[in-house]
Amino acid sequence: MMKNLIEAINMDKNNISLRAIVLTAVGNVFSAGHNLKELQRSSGIENHKLIFNTATELMRSIIESPVPVIAKVNGFAAAAGCQLVATCDVIVCSDNSRFSTPGANFGIFCSTPGIALARSIPKSKAMYMLLTGEPISAREAYEYGLVTKVVSAEQLDTEINKIIENIKYKSRSVVALGKQFYYRQVDQSLLQAYKLGEEIMVNNINTNDGQEGIRSFVEKQKASWTHE
Repeated sequence: MMKNLIEAINMDKNNISLRAIVLTAVGNVFSAGHNLKELQRSSGIENHKLIFNTATELMRSIIESPVPVIAKVNGFAAAAGCQLVATCDVIVCSDNSRFSTPGANFGIFCSTPGIALARSIPKSKAMYMLLTGEPISAREAYEYGLVTKVVSAEQLDTEINKIIENIKYKSRSVVALGKQFYYRQVDQSLLQAYKLGEEIMVNNINTNDGQEGIRSFVEKQKASWTHE
């Protein structure tokens, strides 16, 4: 499944008609994480390494995708499934969704899911989830900052479509530039981030779509993006 997701995310990333990617699932489980049967000692350490390396590549594919990756969650997301959610750019969930990192309950601390949590929510909230394994509700996930929006299950498709429509009317190249910069600056010092930001802003302004956006604003006309 992880390899299929990586392939799907990377497949059309150079296609300018692709404006967003939505990750979702059928049924009331978004993702329960890794198959613990595959993590038994009998499957071998090399296989274990491959599983976690593939998971890392999946998270990397989401972050490096030039278009926003949106998680549409309608149900339960646990362990690596919660990691997957936390890695997405925008997360919309139904009000019956729940999130947990219960690995310690089974003798396997959710170390890699904790990486994504630590970059999404406050330390005390992340540690609570990691140490207790207790699931949090959709409302709690919103209050923690883990998800972007909570809607009813009936409104989920409508909300996702609304976000996609909003993104569609922007320059793909500008969105890609902004997303790339966001993830580059996160781990830098404040001053380093600002210096990089200066460079990015100048580059952005001097792209075709940067100039087109300025022209359309000044002339009060609709922008005609070239996505360059």
